[in-house]
Amino acid sequence: MEGLILIGMFLAILCFHVPIMIALGMASVLYCLITNTVPIDMITNTYFTSMDSFPLIAIPFFILAGDLMMQGGISKRLINFCLSLVGAIMGALGMVTVLASMIFAAVAGSGTATVACIGGMTIPEMLKQGYEKGFACALAATAGALGPIIPPSVAMILYGVICGVSITELFIAGVIPGIMMVAGLVLLVHFVAKKKGYGANVLEDVKAGKIMPVGKAFKEAIWSLLVPAIILGGIYSGMFTPTEAAVIACDVALIVGIFIYKEFKIKDIPAIIRRTAVTGGTVMLLVATATALGRLLTVEQIPNKIAETIIGVSDNKIIILLVINLFLLLVGMFMETYAAIIILAPILLATVVNVGVDPLHFGIIMVFNLTIGLCTPPVGVNLFIASRIGECSLDRMVKPLLSMLGVLLLVLMLITYIPALSMTLPALLR
Repeated sequence: MEGLILIGMFLAILCFHVPIMIALGMASVLYCLITNTVPIDMITNTYFTSMDSFPLIAIPFFILAGDLMMQGGISKRLINFCLSLVGAIMGALGMVTVLASMIFAAVAGSGTATVACIGGMTIPEMLKQGYEKGFACALAATAGALGPIIPPSVAMILYGVICGVSITELFIAGVIPGIMMVAGLVLLVHFVAKKKGYGANVLEDVKAGKIMPVGKAFKEAIWSLLVPAIILGGIYSGMFTPTEAAVIACDVALIVGIFIYKEFKIKDIPAIIRRTAVTGGTVMLLVATATALGRLLTVEQIPNKIAETIIGVSDNKIIILLVINLFLLLVGMFMETYAAIIILAPILLATVVNVGVDPLHFGIIMVFNLTIGLCTPPVGVNLFIASRIGECSLDRMVKPLLSMLGVLLLVLMLITYIPALSMTLPALLR
């Protein structure tokens, strides 16, 4: 009964359009004050202890690296390089949106940052090339979902910290699912563009020599491509930890932006850091408040009851994973990704481990599943960012979005029921 009161208060506060971070904190504090079953000291202590984690330091640094890449001209050169690779193919700019999002995600680790940066540059260009506005915005929002999948990933860092799973192995396990997602979206873009004639004039640009040759584009983008190569190469080789990689990413992006591309000056750094502080601080406060709510749910044995309910549906591993996927898809539609991971990962992990699912494999399933929530109404953050960039209403984005979500759901089912797609690379590199 007490657990239902806690959940009910949280949902009631959300109904007043209170930000989820504040709603989480208010629900926890009010519950302690009203019921007196848990001392409020536990909440305040949890706020501090939840952030006392070395791996969590990576989150604000990866956010800063993404901002530095955007301001330093790195993203612009990545887009030019990708366009030079696929410029002669129908739907080239749509494909570039996906490919550039993949490369940018390998530094930023954030879906929202990927949409804001890559979508901010490619959506206006797609509209100029005749892409339907709803399709262009939906594609940028969906491609932005690569942020939490392509390593390094803030969502994977949170899951690894909470569930005691190697963050490096999570990063490695996300490579193949990320590539599958990219391949599926690229094929979809090509099919739709060919059918509707999107980007036909880019073929004329190729013939007229307006698209930069691959060699020249690669030469200009070499430093941009080195940033993710240094980060991922260092992590996988064991030279530095994911947390150290986040700091190195900032250093490299800073040096390239100021001294090589010269896109911004040292005097611009404080403004960039202020933006990062706001975003990073919000995420860390979300971690603190969500962890406190999760602790209360555990005290009231809600995790055990949810696990019993899921197992009560069936003791078949396939059915249990299907039920959990449907549950997470529903959660992702209404709850912010990081909060959902913090609250639900310990709850659901205990259930799937009992039926023989590896915690590493489940981490990829959970992150991929909740990532889909970034581009599904009503709380799809990526959708709102893309709609603002393209000045497009959400209802115009729904129809093209459905086919893209279909691709993501297909990939989700494949990685859920074919563990080798996630587990092979980590096993080879152990």
